[in-house]
Amino acid sequence: MKISKTLIIIFLAASFIGFLDAAYLTIQHYLGVVPPCAITGGCATVLTSAYQKIFGIQVALLGAIYYLALFLLTIAYLTSGRKALILLAALATPIGFIASLWFVCLQLFVIKAICFYCVVSAITSTVLFVLGLLCLKFLRRNEDLYKS
Repeated sequence: MKISKTLIIIFLAASFIGFLDAAYLTIQHYLGVVPPCAITGGCATVLTSAYQKIFGIQVALLGAIYYLALFLLTIAYLTSGRKALILLAALATPIGFIASLWFVCLQLFVIKAICFYCVVSAITSTVLFVLGLLCLKFLRRNEDLYKS
């Protein structure tokens, strides 16, 4: 059974949305600007907190790299048909999901503020995780996960 093209297109779109969100925050950070936060009101608190960096690297930059990697792996899969590429992307989705859970918990219980852009990323990474599980389910039904 082949992976649904619709599933792959949604995966591609979600990874692109995640990339745009994280890239926007990264650009704003390096410009020294805190983006407006009309919906949740806590963006400045979250984005300037001590938790905005891991090992000196801005969290949004790590997110942008993660989402871009998923996006490029999906594009490569669509152009080549190599199942190993979408397998790698699907296997990477728990990283973003677990990271999002951690950051949501930090916002709720430690920082006590919610960043709209972080919520977008959490939703995006959750969607990608579910889609990744579906991709793995389809791949598992195939005779060999690691063929092309």
